[in-house]
Amino acid sequence: MIQMVDLKRQYHILKEEIDAAVQEVLEGTHFILGPNVSQLEKEIASYHGVDDAVGVGNGTDALLLALRACGIGEGDEVITTPFTFIATAEVIALLKAVPVFIDIDHATYNMDPAAIEEKISPRTKAIIPVHLFGHPVDMDAVMDIAARKDLKVIEDCAQAFGAEYKGKKVGTFGDCGCFSFFPSKNLACYGDGGMVIARDGNAGEMVRMLRNHGSRVKYYHAVLGYNSRLDELQAAVLRVKFRHIDEFNAARRKNAALYSAGLTGNSVVPPVELPGCTHVYHQYTIRTGDRDTLMDQLKQAGIASAVYYPLPLHRQEVFLAGDVSVSCPVSDECASKVLSLPMFPELTEEEIGRVCEVINNAP
Repeated sequence: MIQMVDLKRQYHILKEEIDAAVQEVLEGTHFILGPNVSQLEKEIASYHGVDDAVGVGNGTDALLLALRACGIGEGDEVITTPFTFIATAEVIALLKAVPVFIDIDHATYNMDPAAIEEKISPRTKAIIPVHLFGHPVDMDAVMDIAARKDLKVIEDCAQAFGAEYKGKKVGTFGDCGCFSFFPSKNLACYGDGGMVIARDGNAGEMVRMLRNHGSRVKYYHAVLGYNSRLDELQAAVLRVKFRHIDEFNAARRKNAALYSAGLTGNSVVPPVELPGCTHVYHQYTIRTGDRDTLMDQLKQAGIASAVYYPLPLHRQEVFLAGDVSVSCPVSDECASKVLSLPMFPELTEEEIGRVCEVINNAP
């Protein structure tokens, strides 16, 4: 069976390092906001060239806390994409703000910046671009609009750790960049974990308070916050994996190139990498007109595949009570045709060749 992601392979490669790091935490017994969390924050801040990074409980909380740190609240409108995991819009609604959906670019599946301005109203306070599947959004266009309209920008980088736009890491353009360390992500732990990097020190400090019950000093609370602290054991695992992240991303890019070279038929559209962008291929996502048949053929050949995402957010039941006039035809079309193939750094050339063979021979 060729899995979508085989976590065991990477564990066995890094087993000695990971086991030693976990054992050190267990021996040290400092489990909450310990030295590994602090060191990981410094390492990731340095990697991105920013002053502050704050470890939080998961990627969803990273978005939620970043929005609060940027002052987003009840009645505010936040422009984002419907072609993403629900967490992106869920956190907006949880703060009693309003997600405003715009359509996507057909080639990259990312938000189409040309659609932003017509959705800006007096209540618009922020934009959340999502670097979907590991391909950067056109951040020059997003930041130009944000600067002219005085809008906050919170980048959803859950699938794009290490991706670059014009030589600069994603997450460093907006006011905050938000990351998920879910086990299948490019930089992943063995549970839930997340991080916020902040361009503004005040936003970083607010996230740091919010993650720890609104407290700067123990038992003294300035605001109502949350219990959303990155776990020390997970931070220890992440520090080991972080040392290899560029190597992992390079392997993903190599695997993507093998896929693109090997898919020779006319029945599928492979992903693109636009000029000036460094795609890190959290997913390798194709489009095909007969997805269900292709998925079945892959399954019969012992090859996993997955659909990200079958129903855009503007059509989800939880959001249907909002603006029923929302029209995102490109998102609708892509949702009916996208199919993600197995993708992880340890995937072999032979396995990729087998996937391509099945797809190329599909009727």
